[in-house]
Amino acid sequence: MAAATSELRVDHLPSDPLLHILSFLDFRDLVHCSYVSRRLNELSKHNPLWRALCSKHWLLSDVDRLQSGVSWFCLFKQYYRDLGRYIQFYPVLKRAWEQLKSFLQQRCPRMIASLKEGATEVELNDIEAQIGCRLPDDYRCSYRIHNGQKLVIPGLMGSMSLSNHYRSEVLLDVETAAGGFQQRKGMRRCLPLTFCFHTGLSQYMALEPAEGRRMFESFYPCPDQTAQDPSAIDMFITGSCFLEWFTTYVHNVVTGEYPIIRDQIFRYVHDKGCVATTDDITVSVSTSFLPELSSVHPPHFFFTYRIRIEMSSSASPEAACQLDSRYWKITTSDGNVEEVQGPGVVGEFPVMTPGKVHEYASCTTFSTPSEYMEGHYTFHRLANKEEVFHVAIPRFHMVCPPFREPVVRTQKASTSFTPRLDDHDDDGEYCDGDGDDFGDLRGINMAALEGAWCPRHI
Repeated sequence: MAAATSELRVDHLPSDPLLHILSFLDFRDLVHCSYVSRRLNELSKHNPLWRALCSKHWLLSDVDRLQSGVSWFCLFKQYYRDLGRYIQFYPVLKRAWEQLKSFLQQRCPRMIASLKEGATEVELNDIEAQIGCRLPDDYRCSYRIHNGQKLVIPGLMGSMSLSNHYRSEVLLDVETAAGGFQQRKGMRRCLPLTFCFHTGLSQYMALEPAEGRRMFESFYPCPDQTAQDPSAIDMFITGSCFLEWFTTYVHNVVTGEYPIIRDQIFRYVHDKGCVATTDDITVSVSTSFLPELSSVHPPHFFFTYRIRIEMSSSASPEAACQLDSRYWKITTSDGNVEEVQGPGVVGEFPVMTPGKVHEYASCTTFSTPSEYMEGHYTFHRLANKEEVFHVAIPRFHMVCPPFREPVVRTQKASTSFTPRLDDHDDDGEYCDGDGDDFGDLRGINMAALEGAWCPRHI
């Protein structure tokens, strides 16, 4: 029975039965067994074999082997003694870190200097003893490679900037994170992953499945503004585990999903299909959800969008034109439609000439967690003001991350909704689950919320 549930190894078998079996062999068979044993022992240290394993599990190259001065077999053993417990995570996380650093070296070189050297096993063990919780192995593995970053701006985990609002998230080193380990009601056993000096915003990782959270998932906390109980913490979920959370972010950075603006990573997401061309003018849109300005109760989901307007460099000089006005058609996930018109864009009336690019950012809030906008700009030709034409703005969707309500609320469903408002901002634009032991996870098309417009509040 034991053999069926554990690894069977020859060196674990008792000697007497094996000797009994060998006693039935003549000397030629014994010599053959000895030869096979020696041959297998030689092959077990074959360099090409261990070179492939070193490359697969530790991402080591011939240069690394030459610098070490030992064989591939010995090099593998050295790494395994130090990092063997992380062997399933190390190649993925090491590759992600190397890709990120290579990208930053080319696009944001000053961020490289902010990265800290890896923590030791002893240091990570001490942190676990300090907080009284086990750190997940994927988190420990990443922090063996780099122990977060120094507390400087810009933050490694992305920035966002609007007219009077700025956010930049630092990837916390493990010592600073341990200092922010939460034991208060509503956030028990949660370890901060990031921190923003300007907004106080942090992403957390749940080290235990408590108070509506799943173990090791990451999230932005969002206190319920309508609850009398301060422990009623809603959560915008950002990852199911550290490995997913970190590698997804790195992928978005190195593939150009997030734009680099003023040597910072901006967390705008661009849908590659969200592009429209009218004659010589192309309009593309990227969007971002801002959890620090959003809430679940009351339902208030804040988005910013960045629009790029570009005139082809091959356009005729007579095609030069100026933007006069904008028109928006805005549809909420519950089917409500609003139409908005106004002069210019964020108070500007850009002139477009061949090769010219104009970019601007605006923002909007909604009371439903997913909406989309589309519309057009009205232009006139500089050479003939009477020649007026429309330029299409492609449809773009704004979807907040999935969010979960805490157990304290799912036991008593909330019935508070934001009233419908017909206000608009000074630019003329509208600012626009089932319960279980882990609370209520909701997201797109959340039927429990009725559509209502909220004015922009920035």
